Amino acid sequence: MDKYQKAIRENVCAICVDSTDHGACTLTNKETCAVQLYLPEIVDLVHKYDGKNLDELKILLRDKICSHCRTSGDDGDCYLREDANCSLDRYYMLIVDVIKRVDESPN
Repeated sequence: MDKYQKAIRENVCAICVDSTDHGACTLTNKETCAVQLYLPEIVDLVHKYDGKNLDELKILLRDKICSHCRTSGDDGDCYLREDANCSLDRYYMLIVDVIKRVDESPN
């Protein structure tokens, strides 16, 4: 999992709107970075998904991960996602790309 965390930090956290110019996270203890919190589950879902349609994978991620997130209400609505403040939702395509690049890397 370390290689995925490192790659996410270098490629996603480095450009995240919730980070400093040097990629350090600025979220407080009261806030949640879904990517960091659920990274093992995200990687597992990307690995298990055998389809080509990334929209289907996004729905699967929402069903399996967002439904357990503390910012998701009983009705499935997420105030972070609705305000474009959910890191998983905002950087979804990049996250999937980074995971696949790590998998293809010889190291």
